[in-house]
Amino acid sequence: MFITLEGPEGSGKTSQLPALAEFLRQEGYAVLVTREPGGTSVGDQIREVLMNLKNVAIVPRTEILLFQAARAQHVEEKIRPALAEGKIVICDRFGDSTLAYQGYGHQTDLKTLRGLIHFATDGLTPDLTLLLDVPVKDGIARKLDNGSEWNRLDAFAEAFHGRVRQGYLTMAQQDPDRWVLIDAAQDRDKVQELMQEAVLKKLHNS
Repeated sequence: MFITLEGPEGSGKTSQLPALAEFLRQEGYAVLVTREPGGTSVGDQIREVLMNLKNVAIVPRTEILLFQAARAQHVEEKIRPALAEGKIVICDRFGDSTLAYQGYGHQTDLKTLRGLIHFATDGLTPDLTLLLDVPVKDGIARKLDNGSEWNRLDAFAEAFHGRVRQGYLTMAQQDPDRWVLIDAAQDRDKVQELMQEAVLKKLHNS
């Protein structure tokens, strides 16, 4: 099974992921944890270019293509082989991030982006996507308070992040069979509990 975690900045995806993976391992599943952009040597190098605050000259089209390049390598080198071995793959962000950030955020044509994502992933789509949702101001405040990585995308205007969040909510509403919306403003343990429940339900029904 291929599970992705999505959400606006400061939603807690990255900090919740290890506990979710450990829970599934205790349930007897083999689990691979990975992230985007990154997950491979090539992807990590592209991540450095994308996230570096010095690279303010990167235009949206360049940003989009760099993300797809990292994603293509990631799918081919890491995700598909793990799925073929029967592992559960949990990925911190995937193709939906491109639709949210570069599509809704930068207001790029969604049909064009979907074509690029399909090419980069060779048609691979998640079985389950957990959307950890938090209001934009709260999420940015969390990132500033907890000392998380502050990158080039974080530094975009609040209006941009508002469009990103709304984009996520729109996608979740359009495909309720794949997406599970989780209120990430709740207590950390409660959020983890809801994530575990959603994953187990999907596993037992698949």
